[in-house]
Amino acid sequence: MKSYQTAQIRNVAIVGHSGEGKTTLTEAMLYNAKVIDRMGKTDNGSTVCDYDPEEAKRQISITAAVAPMDWKNCRVNVIDVPGYFDFVGEMNAALEVADAAIIVVNGVSGPAVGTEKAWNACKKQNLGRILFVNNMDREHANFNKTIEALQEQFGSSVIALQEAIMENEKFVGYIDIIEQKAYRFDGKGYAEIEIPAEYADSAEALREGLMETAAGTDEELMEKYFEEMELSNEEILRGLHLGMLDGSVAPVLCGAAAPNLCVNKLLDCIVEFVPSPDARPAAVATDVKAEDEIEVVCDSTAPFSARVFKTVADPFVGKLSLFKVMSGTLTSDMTIYNPNVGKNEKPGNLYSMCGKTQTGVSQLVAGDIGAVAKLQYTQTGHTLCDAGKQVQFPAIKFPKPSISLAVYAGKQGEEDKVFGDLARLAEEDPSFTVKKSEYTNETLISGQGETHIDIITMKLKNKFGATAVLRDPIIPYRETIRKTVKAQGRHKKQSGGHGQFGDCWVEFSPIMDGSADFIFEDRVVGGAVPRNFIPAVEKGLREAILKGVLAGFPVVNLKCALYDGSYHPVDSNEMAFKTAASLAFKKGMAEASPVLLEPVYHVEVIVPGDYMGDVMGDMNRRRGRVMGMDPMDDGMQKIIAEVPESEMFKYATDLRSMTQARGSFDMWFERYEQCPENIASKVIEQAKKDADED
Repeated sequence: MKSYQTAQIRNVAIVGHSGEGKTTLTEAMLYNAKVIDRMGKTDNGSTVCDYDPEEAKRQISITAAVAPMDWKNCRVNVIDVPGYFDFVGEMNAALEVADAAIIVVNGVSGPAVGTEKAWNACKKQNLGRILFVNNMDREHANFNKTIEALQEQFGSSVIALQEAIMENEKFVGYIDIIEQKAYRFDGKGYAEIEIPAEYADSAEALREGLMETAAGTDEELMEKYFEEMELSNEEILRGLHLGMLDGSVAPVLCGAAAPNLCVNKLLDCIVEFVPSPDARPAAVATDVKAEDEIEVVCDSTAPFSARVFKTVADPFVGKLSLFKVMSGTLTSDMTIYNPNVGKNEKPGNLYSMCGKTQTGVSQLVAGDIGAVAKLQYTQTGHTLCDAGKQVQFPAIKFPKPSISLAVYAGKQGEEDKVFGDLARLAEEDPSFTVKKSEYTNETLISGQGETHIDIITMKLKNKFGATAVLRDPIIPYRETIRKTVKAQGRHKKQSGGHGQFGDCWVEFSPIMDGSADFIFEDRVVGGAVPRNFIPAVEKGLREAILKGVLAGFPVVNLKCALYDGSYHPVDSNEMAFKTAASLAFKKGMAEASPVLLEPVYHVEVIVPGDYMGDVMGDMNRRRGRVMGMDPMDDGMQKIIAEVPESEMFKYATDLRSMTQARGSFDMWFERYEQCPENIASKVIEQAKKDADED
């Protein structure tokens, strides 16, 4: 593989709404760069970047894939990013290491929700954007209408570098706005033609707009433009390059990826306008030893540092870590340091990745993207660096999971394999988590949506041969009492020889302020219950509260006071008093107005103002209480509510439907509250039914 310097590298992420042709565009770029000799198709799973069996089956990208290529004496590292909303974590990671983004827009339907999300994500990362209006070969495609929609949504930074030439609603060529030249597709390439008369005025007007935009990026260019009202082509290019660097200019190109029209012009634009890694602002990191914030310049002669942005779990190769070299040069014989875990790593063989294909390389210079297998301690988001100059980059921010399901092994005895391999998949995708519920002891897997979790379980089966069964999680209801009662627990058993005898009186009372789940109090006087048996009574009560009398849920907010009892000098023992305490608990609970408690969550939903009414109405239907609303800086609204956990299953799916995927939410446990009688009766009935089946 040809060796390139940092200044010759371009790292771009291909982002946008799902189904707009990002993977097909990447395929066309690889074909034009002669990396592949024929273009694959997403509908039959033959593309370079959609190599996972689930991607071929569903015909969507589910994981980000790197595709490097050589173009005009530059190395272009393309990262093909899924557009489906469940895989937003893949976009977050890719944008952390990209130096610009190509946002793919449908020329028929115009900008979609995914376009908006991609634009906002790039803006947060201060990344330059090139917009590629795809599918111009399709019926009803309209480049000018799409440009207007983009400008209306994202402002005057959106500026066309091309104009599509349409004849009888067919895409037959394009006009280069800077050069003021027209080209017609001739089946083999592009033939230069005269600008069609009907496009002459619009092409001239677009060039005027380009000059104004370019002039606005630089004071010197601005002065010249005001003096002469004209900029040369080179000056326009310089201004656009500066605008791409700070994100103030978003050039727009037209094309059609499937028939490979204008894709090479996009590659030209990437080489021309996308900044090389060393032209971007220095990355901010922490000097581990000095504990100071420092800037890391992308220089191949500096000490080595890198960011791991993706992990691939492979049952044959093992763990494959994909990273971007932030500074220095990495060779396979180096020992590197991971400051996140404080361990040394030996990289071994270095690779350049193209989809799933690994090509060995001798070194990777600053700004380049590569991979290494079998790092022992390193995970996604970790930093790798020179042990003599320890730096640590900020962790990549992945979205919190928004939906959880309980997972069980599909076959008895495979529990360790299923849970172990799920943990490996969680290393591969940090937007997915596996953890054990502290309340129900179930293992929960959590992700961004139902499709995300479904794909994880299919990966588990396809990659590791393990089958998982998913169920709705058990709601961790609790039980408590509402009044104070006294109850006797008397255990007497005679079976020849020594018998068993234990007798205790316990007062059960609610802890109304919820300050404790369980309090045991010893009020025995006069030796009614010998001191050595009192711990057995407490132990019996602690074990008994794990299963309440209503539906078998743990009992909370309960005070138990042992105040009287009796014993037998021969037959009394710890086990007898433990059993007596359990009997007292059952009697006392039944008489003390037991009630069911349900977990209530604090929920914060962020939505555009247009959806406020629908979201709040839905909250009311979920028995939620809206506690307040806060306007946010970006025009969004935050709705703060308290909602029972049982009403929040699959809320991620419902919110996405209500807000066209523009809404997001976060939730955490707040407290327990008494469950309404109609809900409680259903829960109790179901619990009894489940107990009978067991």
